[in-house]
Amino acid sequence: MRDGCSLPAATSRCRPGPVCPRKWLGEESPAYPHFALAFVGGEVGGLASVAIAHPGIDLERLLFLKDLFVRDKARNAGVGRAMIGFLADHCLREGIGRIDLTTEDWNEGALRFYGRLGAERHGQKVFLRLSGEALKSG
Repeated sequence: MRDGCSLPAATSRCRPGPVCPRKWLGEESPAYPHFALAFVGGEVGGLASVAIAHPGIDLERLLFLKDLFVRDKARNAGVGRAMIGFLADHCLREGIGRIDLTTEDWNEGALRFYGRLGAERHGQKVFLRLSGEALKSG
């Protein structure tokens, strides 16, 4: 639905067209969680869940993209790209220096998608998890 992009909650990346990322849900929290929605034809087509962090070494704030979901019926309609554009605009506007994210190593579609956007694999980090007994004894 094209009229959704004319709403005041839309960002500068929300141009007339079928996909429209909208303003944050829950702006009251400066850190986590933040959720953003994209609408396609008046229905939710995508959701991004992010955290804004303040790392210590380089003192640069970052936006961590926890999850990016696009509904099956909204795939290949530009929803993912529009959501990343929405997040990038937010970072630039708020002085946030980067977007960090993870994806499963087997998810070739996601790896291609983020690669087309210019994301680079960052070999300096290893993903670790504390759960079960380790969480209880931590």
